[in-house]
Amino acid sequence: MKREKIEEALFILKTLGLPRGQQNERSALSLLALLDLGPDKLWRNARNPLMGITPLMDWMMLNYGKKYMPNTRETVRRQTIHQFVEAEGAVYNPGAPNRPVNSPKTVYQISNAALQTIKTYGTPDWDSNVACFLANQTKLVDQYAHHREIKKVRIKVDDKDVVLSPGKHSSLIKNIIEDFGGYFVPNGRLVYAGDTGNKHGYTDVRLMRRLGIEIDKHGKMPDVIIYCSRRKWLLLIEAVTSHGPVDSKRHQELKEVFSKVRVGLVYVTAFSTRSIMCRYLSSISWETEVWLAESPTHLIHFNGSRFLGPYEG
Repeated sequence: MKREKIEEALFILKTLGLPRGQQNERSALSLLALLDLGPDKLWRNARNPLMGITPLMDWMMLNYGKKYMPNTRETVRRQTIHQFVEAEGAVYNPGAPNRPVNSPKTVYQISNAALQTIKTYGTPDWDSNVACFLANQTKLVDQYAHHREIKKVRIKVDDKDVVLSPGKHSSLIKNIIEDFGGYFVPNGRLVYAGDTGNKHGYTDVRLMRRLGIEIDKHGKMPDVIIYCSRRKWLLLIEAVTSHGPVDSKRHQELKEVFSKVRVGLVYVTAFSTRSIMCRYLSSISWETEVWLAESPTHLIHFNGSRFLGPYEG
């Protein structure tokens, strides 16, 4: 009965729009505790008592035999109960919303709307009640998706908005396109920009086809490709935030991927800062360029007979 009740609670959490991060046993047990619903109780007998985090954890142990250590109290509060409140499925300190979170009197309670909906689980009214609940409460998973959308990295390319997933990697790619491209390839055209969340964040299909570039199916594409039509150069740029620079192995790999391209290839490694670059100095390949976002008007040239240009052979 215990496992069955936990699985039912998990299904309810998913149905009511809690994100994947809250679709776990801890969250299911927290929901059951806030409903005071032991293994043998029916869903229609659910209640909504006031409950603090420590009493909630004690209830889990007493009713379901699940013991959480005292130092996980904040995890329960921040990774489960907080999301219940954001999803409007629970209420923070009813009657005293200004009470500090760390107050020993802080309590939580299942909202009346959520309670009335959950009590109909397993009945013919469940689907319609869930639809009514969701119509009045924004699903938290949708809220989170909206927040992620706001934080995405936006780049303007030929009057079009290119949207990349949030993060340091995408921010560096934005710097490469706007700053490196602006200073060193002012009339260049963006051919390709990868994305950690969407491997093809931006692709100029027509230009790629004209240049004879094929998307490598094994993920060996550089992070950014810029074409300089005036010089007939194709700049292959790696943005280094977690993976390595254009070292000898990567240099050869890119050379093979773009072997059918009939323009000069220029290899560039981009770092956000000099300190990050220093971690990789020993492995950066000769006859390549290094660019730092923190010093956008300068390039570091790694030997060779020319400065910023392709090499034959």
